[in-house]
Amino acid sequence: METIELDGVKIFIKKKSMKHMYLRVLPPDGQVFVTAPYSFSDEEIREFIFSKRRWIWEQKKRFESRADFVKTQYATGERCYLWGKEYELFVQDSTRPYKVSLLENRIVMQIGKNSTIQQREQLVNEWYRMQLKQAIPSVLQKCEKRTGLIANEWRIKNMKTRWGTCNIAKKRIWLNLQLAKKPPECLEYVVIHELVHLLERGHNARFYGYMSRFYPEWKSVRERLNKNY
Repeated sequence: METIELDGVKIFIKKKSMKHMYLRVLPPDGQVFVTAPYSFSDEEIREFIFSKRRWIWEQKKRFESRADFVKTQYATGERCYLWGKEYELFVQDSTRPYKVSLLENRIVMQIGKNSTIQQREQLVNEWYRMQLKQAIPSVLQKCEKRTGLIANEWRIKNMKTRWGTCNIAKKRIWLNLQLAKKPPECLEYVVIHELVHLLERGHNARFYGYMSRFYPEWKSVRERLNKNY
């Protein structure tokens, strides 16, 4: 079974003896599958998937909303990740200023006793944002040197369906806040992915040719990026 990526979403493709192409987004976590006739070219399949991208995102959000009850509670003993490493979360009652710190094998959150899940999530996300802000400049410089492509600016946003986006006209790239949880090479892969969009807008053979030229290991890194944590 082959795979392609559309805006950070991994899509599984299988070819069979059939007349029409079918797209499915399956529970519990919204994995995307395409079944296509043998006669369809890779380009035709990519165009079909691209035409359905909005529907795919809507379906994935629907599954995510159904799974809200299993989302983290930001409580002591839960798992947290930073740059691909797993840590135990320890929540400590504290007066202001509230903060999150990495202490040996723990991520320690100091926050008020009566804080809500939303307040804890916001505090953790602010900490992830700080980690990402510190990491991006050197990674971006390395990727720009490798590709010869320059972004005018970069920004961070907490996104549910994409690891990054590129505003081609303004040469601005957006990076997903959640990349701070992933191994460092995943950030490098996403930065190069978005820079390549300055050369090629679509996810086509030309685009992936550039990816293989600038970042030969991109497929294996993409696999690590899309692991569920």
